[in-house]
Amino acid sequence: MNWTEITVAVANRDTDIAAAIANMTVPYGIYIEDYSDLEEGAQEIAHIDLIDEELVAKDRDTSIIHIYISECDNAAEALEFLKERLTAEGIGYKAEAVGVNDSDWNENWKKYFHATEIGEKLAIVPSWEKYENKNNRTILQIDPGAAFGTGTHATTSLCLEMLQNYVNDCTEMLDIGCGSGILAVASVLLGAKTAVGVDIDAQSVKTAKANAEINSVTDKTEFIVGDLAEKVSGKYSVVCANIVADVVIRLLGNVKNYMEENAVLIVSGIIDVREKDVLNAAEKHGFTVTEKRYKDNWCAFALKGDNNA
Repeated sequence: MNWTEITVAVANRDTDIAAAIANMTVPYGIYIEDYSDLEEGAQEIAHIDLIDEELVAKDRDTSIIHIYISECDNAAEALEFLKERLTAEGIGYKAEAVGVNDSDWNENWKKYFHATEIGEKLAIVPSWEKYENKNNRTILQIDPGAAFGTGTHATTSLCLEMLQNYVNDCTEMLDIGCGSGILAVASVLLGAKTAVGVDIDAQSVKTAKANAEINSVTDKTEFIVGDLAEKVSGKYSVVCANIVADVVIRLLGNVKNYMEENAVLIVSGIIDVREKDVLNAAEKHGFTVTEKRYKDNWCAFALKGDNNA
């Protein structure tokens, strides 16, 4: 399959809002080049001081958002949508589009996705990279493929941090909008009994199944293509929805149908300017916030409903 790669360059201060807009154009995610904290990141993640000269020369004031549109979708329409929304937000940008093939797409991911430690227990390691596990962390191997969810984006890492507090060997987990399957797979690796992921995008589910196989958890995971209400049944002790604010708000109206007594609902993908909207909707539908986490300009909440408080 051929793809169109759209790159959008914006000032670092506008990265989060521009990324949220970019995520609206594709179901399988984006990646971001941001070298503003290159030295700090190299020391924190790789524990090195020597950095390649090519990286040192990168622009520290600008982020580049990469979006891939498959040949069966309308790349021109996506590009025009981006331009219109960025202009409406008053964000200066430079946008370009070029054609790439599958092999180029996969290699581009490998340039920017490296081992990352999440919370106290997890380390996310690309399938092509070695990781020295000095602190005996649970290793989650991920090949993002054409699906959102490498763990490096703030919305996903917030969910992963929260999961470490709620998952145990009795947990039956549901991941709504599972993307690459990272949250479901991580839950099982952290000790969950089972995990089910559902996504409307068939490519995402294909990637999620591959990641379950990489991590040897296919016997405890299930990934389903389709709409939540039509495809999923049963009740779960931990439910995750790392999507966007508007979808989270709609979800709050019926998600209790999938929650056991005392279940927790973890929601993320919420940019800070939509925090009050989500919290107001949660209160309206009888949810109580039990935990809040913030990273960059993103929010994540752990919620319990009045019928499972």
